[in-house]
Amino acid sequence: MSVWRKLITAVKGGATEAAQSVVDSQAIRILEQEIRDAKEELRKSDHARTQILAKCKLAKQKVDSLKTSIAEYEAHARKAVDSDRQLALDCAQKVSDLTAEMETEQEFLDQFTQSEKQLAKNIDQAKANLKRLEQQVDMVKATESVQKAQVAVSSRHMGANSKMKTATESLSRIQDKQKMRSAELEAAEELASSDASSDLEKRLAEAGIKGGKSSADDELKRILGQ
Repeated sequence: MSVWRKLITAVKGGATEAAQSVVDSQAIRILEQEIRDAKEELRKSDHARTQILAKCKLAKQKVDSLKTSIAEYEAHARKAVDSDRQLALDCAQKVSDLTAEMETEQEFLDQFTQSEKQLAKNIDQAKANLKRLEQQVDMVKATESVQKAQVAVSSRHMGANSKMKTATESLSRIQDKQKMRSAELEAAEELASSDASSDLEKRLAEAGIKGGKSSADDELKRILGQ
């Protein structure tokens, strides 16, 4: 029962690791998609900022034009005040109307300028955050690739070591066999040489040239020095 529990635990552990691996892989894909979406939104934000800048430019041009007109009618009023008071009053009224319009345009300009500054700040911050996120994703992907390569190299190295050990053991066995075969050949040669020598001695003895069995008389003579 304990073995089965361990087996089930091991299977669950392997399944959990596999599931986590899938989740991590999907997380990277999700982040990459979020980065693409964020870039698209930033592109739209840049376009919106461009439109606001254009409105700021137009509003400023309008304010400047109204300021110019106000200055002109003020000059007309001063010139007409002595010769035609009504004309001077009409010019003064025109200045009042233009001033009210200029103030309204100035409010628009201030609002556009403030909005553009805030939008620019937000865009810059978003771009900085996005850049950091891209760097982190790239670092994670690069580290993952390096670690996979290291695992592959380590596995090959272990396999190579195992093969090297097997090859070395085989070489040692071959060398042992060769040594044994050499020893057997040397022994056979020695035996053959010994047999040949014995045969030669036998033939010499039979021919009465060397050796042979000595008689008792011969041995006694040798002893007595005769």
